[in-house]
Amino acid sequence: MARSIDPAVLVLEDGRVFRGYAYGSLGSTLGEAVFSTGMSGYQETLTDPSYRGQVVVMTAPHVGNTGMNDEDMESRRIWVAGYVVRDPSPLASNWRSERTLEDDLVEAGVVGIRDIDTRALTRHLRDRGAMRVGIFSGAALVDDESELMSRVQAAPSMAGCDLTADVSTAEAYTVSAQGDERFVVAAVDLGIKSMTPELMAERGITVHVLPGDVSAEEMLNRGRDGVFFSNGPGDPAVADHAVSLVRAALDARRPVFGICFGHQMLGRALGFGTYKLRFGHRGINQPVKDVTTGRVAITAHNHGFAVDAPAGQTLQTPYGRAEVSHICLNDEVVEGLRCLDVPAFSVQYHPEAAAGPHDAAGLFDEFAALMASPGGPDATPR
Repeated sequence: MARSIDPAVLVLEDGRVFRGYAYGSLGSTLGEAVFSTGMSGYQETLTDPSYRGQVVVMTAPHVGNTGMNDEDMESRRIWVAGYVVRDPSPLASNWRSERTLEDDLVEAGVVGIRDIDTRALTRHLRDRGAMRVGIFSGAALVDDESELMSRVQAAPSMAGCDLTADVSTAEAYTVSAQGDERFVVAAVDLGIKSMTPELMAERGITVHVLPGDVSAEEMLNRGRDGVFFSNGPGDPAVADHAVSLVRAALDARRPVFGICFGHQMLGRALGFGTYKLRFGHRGINQPVKDVTTGRVAITAHNHGFAVDAPAGQTLQTPYGRAEVSHICLNDEVVEGLRCLDVPAFSVQYHPEAAAGPHDAAGLFDEFAALMASPGGPDATPR
């Protein structure tokens, strides 16, 4: 498609304004401004349900070079509320490309902006924190910046938003084990990425992906050998039903594995609080340390909230002892929890890492090992 020359403006809630040109659909959009530090994998970022309600600023200056295809979709659609790039490629030059990035943005109705200083915007968000933002182009663009600012400041904050129902599957579906079936797992879809059940299936696990509002009874019936809680968007402090599902699994001593939002749900189920990070972790280059082994993994992240639990000590919970298993080396944010008296563990990052590093893919093997011998602390992954 022809490159748009329609003017566009990005307005932050604190008054900072960036002017550029429209990218994607014309119109207006509101959301939370966040930045992603990945140099590649923009298609997986766009289709990650965890970005629901967020306007994503790409720190990589060139985006769209390899186009878009149907194979790398991480869910059924693009979820971002808006998209911000510095210099989008006018051509898609990859043998797997089926269409351009902007074609997909237009089809999905995603309003974006290009040709702005994304480095300056990222530094602003790093210093001031993630905040509400609006992008306006076409008929939505007016000369009165104060009017646009009022619209941005009237938008809801990400804190307090329960977005699970927006992104979860409406109907249960099954991803069958590849080869011999070793285990049967219930995966509670809080915003799951398609690669996650596929990687479990590669390990002989049949995965029943269930809606986020599933009952505890059905979850336990479908998850004969274990229960998985996925990533997802929104504020973990208001996701009470998901927390009740984690507690039901712990009460039944069913092996539990949670990632990202699911990690936060395990944290809440164990009695810990959560809090909003200043600007979050988003990208495919986040260093995480296993505090037991000292091993450092480069991991993929997308989260704006974190579990509030002290590291370096044994923690007493309603389900026995627990400990912080992983921390982020950038800021010492809790990146993993391990239960010592019930079979459960979680990490804040994405072991499926689509796209991204594969350092953490072995966590799915650890989940399988936990299901092979549940019931005691010696079976809990380390």
